[in-house]
Amino acid sequence: MEEKNSVATYLSLAGAVIFWGLSFVATKIALESFPTFTLVFARFGIASCVFLILMTRFGFPSFTRKEHAKLLLIALFEPGLYFIFETIGLQHTSAAKTALIIATIPIAVTVFGTLFIRERVNTASLVGIGISFVGIAVLVVEDPQFSWDLGGSLLGDLLIFGAVISAALYMVCARELGRGHSALEITSLQTIYGAIFFAPAFLWELPGINWSAFTGRSVGALVYLTLFATIGAFLCYNYALTKLPAFRASIFINCIPVVTAIGAWIMLGETLTSLQIGGGALVLFAVCLTNLPTLREMELKFET
Repeated sequence: MEEKNSVATYLSLAGAVIFWGLSFVATKIALESFPTFTLVFARFGIASCVFLILMTRFGFPSFTRKEHAKLLLIALFEPGLYFIFETIGLQHTSAAKTALIIATIPIAVTVFGTLFIRERVNTASLVGIGISFVGIAVLVVEDPQFSWDLGGSLLGDLLIFGAVISAALYMVCARELGRGHSALEITSLQTIYGAIFFAPAFLWELPGINWSAFTGRSVGALVYLTLFATIGAFLCYNYALTKLPAFRASIFINCIPVVTAIGAWIMLGETLTSLQIGGGALVLFAVCLTNLPTLREMELKFET
């Protein structure tokens, strides 16, 4: 049973990474018609309706008031503050610099996990985080559209660092809450609270929405973002956080740019160089290195 749980955990992480990685391509398509916060609210609003239907059929999850407070914090950090910091930050700094800053999430998770929930970090994990960052740097710098004139401003960089902190705090809080609740229970309320959080921004954009401008292509992208990048990805990642230390699960986040680059190459015709492929391979190697102790345990269990 433990072997099956371990395999399911890593498959869940892979699923979350693929869903989130392709979400950047889908978001680019959806934003052709949808205003920014309308798109985000639609994602979490529709997903909330799905979870509410499931709750009426299978029962509402039971959380204490203290746990509801933690869930509100989780939703505040992710999707709340993370999306706000990243969206506004990208308006003031470059996408290349953003990718490099976002790649520091595993470092922030390692620090917070050690401070707040007493997670232990081994040397292989620290080396893996460093290699992963190098791989992301190669992936970004070798983009044909990359320029060393990064531009942007300090404000934009600070906002992206705010997104890093928000994502790290979400992972640590979800990891702690996941010790007593299922991924479905956590994800359902996280999604509902997230929709409530973005409702005011949607109402602010509502008067200016041009409904006739929505295309089937953008609506299709919204469906993907709702079913896979929101419901599927958060369910998968929250499940993994109930099984793995937060820092070990966080290193998988750095695989997202690899999936995005491959998805953009296949679906949008964007260029992917050999050095970018090498950078992606470095990231995958770093993920394996970080999770090496668990992989060894799985191998030994299968042999015995």
